[in-house]
Amino acid sequence: MRTANKVAAVILLFWLMKIVATTLGETLGDFISMTLNLGYVVGILVTLVFFIIILLVQLNVKKYIPAVYWLVIIGTTTLGTEISDFIDRTLKTGYLVGSLILLSGLLISLFLWYKKYGNLEVYPISEQNKEFYYWTAILFSNSLGTAFGDFLSDNLGLGYMTGALVTGLIILIVIMLHYFTKLNHVLLFWIAFVFTRPFGATFGDLLTKPLAKGGLDLGTLNASLISLFLIVVMIFISQRKQNKEIPFQNE
Repeated sequence: MRTANKVAAVILLFWLMKIVATTLGETLGDFISMTLNLGYVVGILVTLVFFIIILLVQLNVKKYIPAVYWLVIIGTTTLGTEISDFIDRTLKTGYLVGSLILLSGLLISLFLWYKKYGNLEVYPISEQNKEFYYWTAILFSNSLGTAFGDFLSDNLGLGYMTGALVTGLIILIVIMLHYFTKLNHVLLFWIAFVFTRPFGATFGDLLTKPLAKGGLDLGTLNASLISLFLIVVMIFISQRKQNKEIPFQNE
């Protein structure tokens, strides 16, 4: 019997949930490493353990379960924040070099994926080995998004609001290219996926950073709780949608 699809369909709700999940990953990652003052090394260990546990659950389920899938996405965004900050700040490579390192990791993971399967289709995915490539690419893309978002806001001096507007504009352009051109939809997906991460990262910084630095000074805990509430509501909506589709799939 054919194994059921295990990943989310790429629709409008997917992108809304991705943005909220990346914002949560940014604020929660900063809460662990900075607000709790655990540091980036401990932050990586804590978020890595969570990511591995929930990823193992996701790899072993037989179908797409919204709560499990989006917990893995949150795991990649939170771990990605810690990885990016560790490379940029602890190793002192800087945001630009850190972005280039993570971009290389993303391109290598996509290359290996394409070499094995001959495509980079992200939906549907039912094979466990292919799903492993999928999550590896997502982890690199979310780590890259954090570094690139910090590069825009700090190195280029765009500020958090401007950085969010710039990345938001890029996402809008990708959407227009999808609907009004014949550019490869898989390529456009990965461009949009990468840039939703810096959008979420800069938006997360906008929520948490002090007023003097252009933020709203909500704090990492409050911003994380707001994002968590939103993603829980969206997961509930996604699960209801999934439940309604199952009877039609079984007919």
